[in-house]
Amino acid sequence: MKDKRKVFVLVPDGVSLKNFAYTRFYTEAKERDFELVFWHHTPFDFDSFGYKHLILEEPKLHWFTTVLKNVRKRVEISCFTKRENDPIYHRYLFPLSYKNFKNTIRSILTQFLAVCFNSEKDLRFLRKAINLLEARTSYYEHCINALEKHQPDLIYCTSQRNVLAIAPLLAGAKLEIPSVCFIFSWDNLPKATLDVPADYYHVWSNHMKKELLHYYPFVKKHQITVTGTPQFEPHYDTEKLKTRAEFFSEHNLDINKRYICYSGDDVTTSPKDPLYLKDVAQAIRNLNSKGHNLGLIFRRCPVDFSSRYDTVIANYKDVIVPIEPIWNKVGGAWDTILPMPEDLSLLSNLAFYTEAVINLGSSMVFDYAIHNKPCLYMNYNYFNSDNIPKEGVYVYNYVHFRSMPNSDAVVWLNHPNTIAKSIEMVLESPNVTVCAARAWYEKINKHPADSASMRIWDSIETIIKNNQA
Repeated sequence: MKDKRKVFVLVPDGVSLKNFAYTRFYTEAKERDFELVFWHHTPFDFDSFGYKHLILEEPKLHWFTTVLKNVRKRVEISCFTKRENDPIYHRYLFPLSYKNFKNTIRSILTQFLAVCFNSEKDLRFLRKAINLLEARTSYYEHCINALEKHQPDLIYCTSQRNVLAIAPLLAGAKLEIPSVCFIFSWDNLPKATLDVPADYYHVWSNHMKKELLHYYPFVKKHQITVTGTPQFEPHYDTEKLKTRAEFFSEHNLDINKRYICYSGDDVTTSPKDPLYLKDVAQAIRNLNSKGHNLGLIFRRCPVDFSSRYDTVIANYKDVIVPIEPIWNKVGGAWDTILPMPEDLSLLSNLAFYTEAVINLGSSMVFDYAIHNKPCLYMNYNYFNSDNIPKEGVYVYNYVHFRSMPNSDAVVWLNHPNTIAKSIEMVLESPNVTVCAARAWYEKINKHPADSASMRIWDSIETIIKNNQA
């Protein structure tokens, strides 16, 4: 008989690691006397943190799975569009690649099959077909062997959007090991990113539970537990906060200045993001010329290692102080860029010691709401070729923004000329949007938010107990 209950934490990509390796999730498991093993395919150095881990051997998909995944997503998006009578869902599709012969063949196959399989019934067939293909791979057999050898009581998958997690969970199902899948982000479910079949699902909120049931009718109520996300737990750990003097000294900040944070977006979401940074920097420069003493901290998107901001930073070095996210790039793909635990402390201190955050549609609004700080959203675009600003950005039409209880949760920056005045307003009345932003945060993430890991482990214990009964 095993001494401890054992849980395999399946980490199919590096990005999802931060929610479970650096938060209360890990310490809560230890306090409950669980044996935790990270089952992963990442270059992260688990040994240096003293974490038990097992590398996924030969994690290679069936060659046709990638095609069927893309077909399924396109068919599902088409079904969502018809079901909701809303064209915004098509915005969630990325263009197919034709950059080489192999990708061209895959893309042609994808387009052809997406026409042949175009109904809700076909979706069920496609999901079954993907599972059948993955159950034929040597990767699946490796997973079977690993599970038979180590005999975990449960498999906990940290993200629902990576097809590399399918074979391990199918292997678990074959051996009657229960599985739970965590829905990674607040915007994922309307995007047709539920790639992973699991026995149970953990979601952030009742709002997300309704979305899961609405978009994926094969998932039933009894399979879903509302836990909240560990993502925001570090903000509630006051031990992560440095003194103002320490934080400012560490990052060469002027102790006499008040700082605004500009949080960068990825190149897909905001291809003209450097222009937004320039506009904000110019607004702060203008305010300083009128007697203010302000600075702008630039935090780039953690998976953006490009040089696209360099010119703006150089031209506005009197205003902009870049503070880089503490993530390590250990591969070429976005999912091999790994967060470091120090970044959680950095983010908490940034939110605590800056006056507000400015960005385009980021969930940083919630990080700042925790610290009772306002958020300003860029609400104009440079999509035209002559880079003339035009009010409105299509990302705010995305489904997840409809969860906003009212538009007062953020300050809307509708034109470059309004930025300076809006910054002055939030400096004079910092609580102007905080109540509405916190209401939004409480709708998106179950409260008390610092107990998410506890609720996750309560659910895991219940599942294991019921499975062993």
